[in-house]
Amino acid sequence: MKFYPLTNELAAEVVAAGYKEGREIGKVRLGDKCLYFRDRLKVYYIPYEDMTRVFRRVLLIPAKMCCGKGDFEVENIVICTAEGEKAQIQLPGERAGKIMLEELTRLAPNAEVGKPGDLAQKM
Repeated sequence: MKFYPLTNELAAEVVAAGYKEGREIGKVRLGDKCLYFRDRLKVYYIPYEDMTRVFRRVLLIPAKMCCGKGDFEVENIVICTAEGEKAQIQLPGERAGKIMLEELTRLAPNAEVGKPGDLAQKM
């Protein structure tokens, strides 16, 4: 399996070991040093220390159904670095998004986690 860095490249042994032992949530794996995610046949990674902001983005997709109109909610997690948004990763649902933010709060203490209104209340 080949790993592709989104920011700083790490040693191949460290990346492979972290991926193998990481906690899996949808397409994402949370290792001890990096966040990994799959996109088709590639696995991308980003070290927690490079993250500056992490938040959920819920996209509403309009849909016509037999009994009327409605919206499908598509849950995403967005990873930002000093250079801007690096990744938007689709998750299986709202519960996975909330669990992911809780885990990233613990794993990436230097990153701002959540929406800006939540960040102002914590300070």
